[in-house]
Amino acid sequence: MNIRHAVLEDVPGILEIYNDAVRNTTATFDLREQTLEERHEWFQKYGDTYPLLVAEENGHVLGYCSLSAFREKEAYKSTAEISVYVHKDARGKGVARTLMQIILELAPDKGFHMIVAGITKGNDISVKLHEDFGFSFAGCLLEAGYKFNEWQDVLFYQLILKS
Repeated sequence: MNIRHAVLEDVPGILEIYNDAVRNTTATFDLREQTLEERHEWFQKYGDTYPLLVAEENGHVLGYCSLSAFREKEAYKSTAEISVYVHKDARGKGVARTLMQIILELAPDKGFHMIVAGITKGNDISVKLHEDFGFSFAGCLLEAGYKFNEWQDVLFYQLILKS
């Protein structure tokens, strides 16, 4: 498994992973699958300040992890939101853990002081993964989204980076 910064050619593999999450999980609150054009536009948000990493093996994207703007206001510029998605056939093989470890090592050099994760309640594997990296529970937004015919709560976790 190779971890590297994503390139435009990775977008179709990223799209496949993301659309599977849209269809089958509450990891994203998107309700419709994204198009390749929409994912290309999304890809443009990443670069020097906000990294987007992929795990790939034999030319196939196994997963990806990103740091994104938490909020648009300038005072939030030292806070980023982390996202990690893994292909359904690669889950349980350490892909998310490896991606998170590397992106969290990059975060202080990008000027980030705190990383926030929003995790849909019931995703205990994701909660455990974030806690393993030192994230602590910050709060819960009850009934924050409606997907799969039921209200979904969102748990917020935070990690303050050592300077």
